Amino acid sequence: MRAVIQRVSRASVTVGGEQVSSIGRGLCVLLGISTEDTQKDAEYIVRKILNLRLFEDESGRAWSKSVMDRDYEVLCVSQFTLQCVLKGNKPDFHAAMPAELAQPFYESVLENLRSSYKPESVRDGRFGAFMQVHIQNDGPVTIELSSPGGPTDPKQLTKQEKQQQRKEKTRSKGPSESGRDRPPLRSRQDTNASSGAEGDVSSEREP
Repeated sequence: MRAVIQRVSRASVTVGGEQVSSIGRGLCVLLGISTEDTQKDAEYIVRKILNLRLFEDESGRAWSKSVMDRDYEVLCVSQFTLQCVLKGNKPDFHAAMPAELAQPFYESVLENLRSSYKPESVRDGRFGAFMQVHIQNDGPVTIELSSPGGPTDPKQLTKQEKQQQRKEKTRSKGPSESGRDRPPLRSRQDTNASSGAEGDVSSEREP
């Protein structure tokens, strides 16, 4: 699951010229659900949304308070395009959860947000609709999140993620496996080394 979290002064959603949702100061969250997401991913994202310290405290110290600490609002908008995979210059959305499955999953995320915070402080757009999302970013402050159990399709992995996976595979091999095909290291003082020293069979001449 991927989320783009923006600290906002205000935000709203309009569908067909009608405003369907709006908030004052708080967070606007764009949420992309993948085919591999589970409730564990949803719980992680919900926990982060509500606990990220993106706001100042009463004395003005930055990065000290969460949206819950400050009693602000959350506007959550479903956005399947966050699961985009580029094929050349063309976006491909095969990694996004199909709408018939994504809608109840998304609604469960909203329910989790509301039950973990205050129901009246969590708003949303209109699932599946063509929306105009008006965001007044405050800062600007924008945080990108991916749940730990996100998609593992190699096409979706960034270069950095691929490098990290290779490192983890190397670590998991262990000394016996990684050194299986390596010849033993010889000491500089090894009397059997092929250096022409006394006792080196390779330097002995035929009688």
